[in-house]
Amino acid sequence: MEQSYRPIIWKDETLYLLDQRQLPQKEIFVEVFDLKSCALAITDMVVRGAPCIGFTAIYGMALWVKSQTHLNLENCRKACDEMISARPTAVNLAFEVNRCFEMMKSYVSEGRSVKELFDRLVEFGDEQIHESHNKNTRMAEIGFNELNKNLGDKKWRLMTHCNTGFLACGSLGTALGVITYAHSKGKVEYVLADETRPYMQGTRLTAFELAKEGIPYSIVVEGAASYLLSHGKVDAIFVGADRIAANGDTANKVGTSTLAIVAKNYNVPFYVVAPISSFDTTIPDGKHIEIEMRPMTEITELKGFKLSPEGAQSINPSFDVTDHKFITGIICEKGYINPQNAGELLKVVNS
Repeated sequence: MEQSYRPIIWKDETLYLLDQRQLPQKEIFVEVFDLKSCALAITDMVVRGAPCIGFTAIYGMALWVKSQTHLNLENCRKACDEMISARPTAVNLAFEVNRCFEMMKSYVSEGRSVKELFDRLVEFGDEQIHESHNKNTRMAEIGFNELNKNLGDKKWRLMTHCNTGFLACGSLGTALGVITYAHSKGKVEYVLADETRPYMQGTRLTAFELAKEGIPYSIVVEGAASYLLSHGKVDAIFVGADRIAANGDTANKVGTSTLAIVAKNYNVPFYVVAPISSFDTTIPDGKHIEIEMRPMTEITELKGFKLSPEGAQSINPSFDVTDHKFITGIICEKGYINPQNAGELLKVVNS
């Protein structure tokens, strides 16, 4: 992937984030210098997508360490908790930051220097992005083989929701990674990308990526799902995940659950593609997932232009939870999970 299209770049001890709020009209990078500006970039969705949020946070913790003259566990924990609070639903954020904290504990107990810990955290961020590419390639192969087995020798008409490509993952995507991989094999007829309201990640970001990859696509409104599926326009649907509970219930961008229910009604396979870092087996089901509520103005305004009457209220959950009974299969780097088989998820994740 060309560096200009990478959403996260570490250079000269500074973090540069591709400002995804400006895409596709502008491709500009925001410089991040410290923990607060890193957390704000996550909250304000300069960077987004569960994997990229986690990677960004690692570099953010490195920047915090760099600013310290002396480390103690209390301050380390406080800094980690501040970063985790930037966005509550995506488990990758807490997953990666808590791994940083474990490193901090080790380095503090061993009396190692701030510089040594800073260098290790930067190295750790680099490693995770590299490993993500390998893991996502494995998931793409699993998803491709699943479609080949079930759909046979024809070109596929695929659908996706929100954005799960390199902009969300730092390298090859998850759900969109399966689609990109299938396209490289000459198996994609076209892709239908949900516009994904209210932040329009499908219209702005998925379309941006599909265009970069030369994949035929159309943007569709979320309300068109029933029409499209009932008329046989979709062979399979692939979505990502921000948190997956022990029973397979999955939190993803709002609108995912509705799409899954419609897909079940029309017998269209619905797949979730996510790395192990998106699984939270400490919670039994989706009822235990905290749902982030976004500002009302994301619905009532568009880039400062008021769409609604003065004083209009809105309800803006950023995510919803898809019941596992509506999910055909969950694909992670360790293999394929049938969420209808009790205990299979835990068996695969813990393997």
